[in-house]
Amino acid sequence: MTHNTVSYESRNRVAIITINRPEKMNAISPAVGEALRSALQRLNDSDDGAGIITGAGERAFSAGADLDDSTEMYPFIPGVGITVDKPIVAAVNGLCIGGALVLVQFCDLAVMAEDAWFSYPEAKIGFTGGLITSLAARIPHKIAMELILVGDQMSAQRAYEVGLVNRVVPREQLMETAMEFAGKRTDIQQRGSSRRSVRVRRQTHARFQRAMTGSRAPRLSGATILNPRSATIFVTCYWNST
Repeated sequence: MTHNTVSYESRNRVAIITINRPEKMNAISPAVGEALRSALQRLNDSDDGAGIITGAGERAFSAGADLDDSTEMYPFIPGVGITVDKPIVAAVNGLCIGGALVLVQFCDLAVMAEDAWFSYPEAKIGFTGGLITSLAARIPHKIAMELILVGDQMSAQRAYEVGLVNRVVPREQLMETAMEFAGKRTDIQQRGSSRRSVRVRRQTHARFQRAMTGSRAPRLSGATILNPRSATIFVTCYWNST
């Protein structure tokens, strides 16, 4: 399956889902969001045992929301806007900014090219979204707050050190390593682990993720215009309330 914006390739029972807008740094528009959700639904319905999400080209996993054609993020976030009952590996092949970082953090596993980096610059320009706050449940709180509130870049090595990604590898080994992770999951299923048991584990994890982001997360996940000072208050108060 290939759309103009997202492609789906099934390889050895692993779905490779690729955001395909390299000329726009794989920015997420409404069309991309809809295609991502459709690809995840296809993964649910298919015989593929796991999925990989990556970006086309060598420059970007995704630059986040397309500022010229923005969209809500939550409908295609696994475990938030769509229940996905199979493991998902993020293969971060380049810069990963804003809402794209949210997508990576809600994947089950993440592999990152050694020259890739994360950034969440929203606080610098005065807006943010609620789903990013769950980052503080995944890495040390102060590190999460630094990324969210200061907006500096986080290198692949630093992301590995704080537990945001599982592996950092040379670019040429990225997809091989992601396929290795995904393939181990499909091998387990083939050895007799039932689809239902995988679904139960995945849904339990999804419920935890929704609890950490709060029941209001879908309503707050879009870009909320704030000045930089109130953005700090928003993020801190939102996290404390969950």
